[in-house]
Amino acid sequence: MVFLVISKRMKRLVAIIGPTATGKSRLALHIARDFNAEIVSADSRQVYRYLDIGTAKSTTAEMSTVPHHLIDIIDPDEDFSLAQYQQLASEAITDIQGRGRLPVMVGGSGLYVWAVLEGWQIPKVPPDMEFRRRLERQTAEAGGERLYQELVKVDPVAAQEIDPRNVRRVIRALEVNHRAEVPVSTLRGKELPPYNSLIIGLTANREELHRRTDARVDDMVNRGLIDEVRRLVEMGYGFNLPAMSGIGYRQIGMYLRGELELPQAIEKIKVETHRFVRQQYNWFRLKDERVHWLDIEGDVEAEAEKLVTDFIRGE
Repeated sequence: MVFLVISKRMKRLVAIIGPTATGKSRLALHIARDFNAEIVSADSRQVYRYLDIGTAKSTTAEMSTVPHHLIDIIDPDEDFSLAQYQQLASEAITDIQGRGRLPVMVGGSGLYVWAVLEGWQIPKVPPDMEFRRRLERQTAEAGGERLYQELVKVDPVAAQEIDPRNVRRVIRALEVNHRAEVPVSTLRGKELPPYNSLIIGLTANREELHRRTDARVDDMVNRGLIDEVRRLVEMGYGFNLPAMSGIGYRQIGMYLRGELELPQAIEKIKVETHRFVRQQYNWFRLKDERVHWLDIEGDVEAEAEKLVTDFIRGE
């Protein structure tokens, strides 16, 4: 146990980032217990209630020992935007700091992480439901690639930051362009937040990451992922919802509808998770000098503990 007095004036934030299955949540719990800290989730799926196994949430017992923020805050059929996350995360961080504790932001959603750490000025453009429905119909008829190419034409900068398969984000970028009549990328500036950040990244070689992600998928299935998805459907949450389109939920849904055999669905989850890891490294670059990268096959807890100790004492 590390005993350090954390001043209310210090305005510090620790962020633990990296690809999935690297042990970010476990390290965050260790740091939180040792440094009188509270955890702020930066996971775009863990905001949803009832999506537990497939989003790899910490257990109820783990969350009872350390305060967690921005987990289980909306139902699966509710809209949730990056701007909402940024505001809620900033409020949680300020509240934690104001009580003399250390906020530890942890997650693999690069969009969420950098929106907070870099202070993105996110366009406040209200939704245009008629416009969205029209683009959704176009996608259903012609596929998402044509929609993505439309975004490339009107805002190539924004298109580079968006996975073409993430139809929801493609539509939102086009929606902002339509309502504001300028590219979304030109509306987003940055204003650094009023605190210093220590960014710890967890990484490993590709073979080890694939081994860990595959083992995690098998564990999720063994712990009841199929029953979790079936229960969500019984509660009225359809597979057309963005919350139900995430890796794991989408493939198990295909199995429940008879479109895939279970072994095929599991293999698809693993393949998509490998792809997602590569995508995460587009957000979390190993050459980013702001990030203190730690190899998960080393003594991560000791290395991270030293980094945090030095960070706090350096006030």
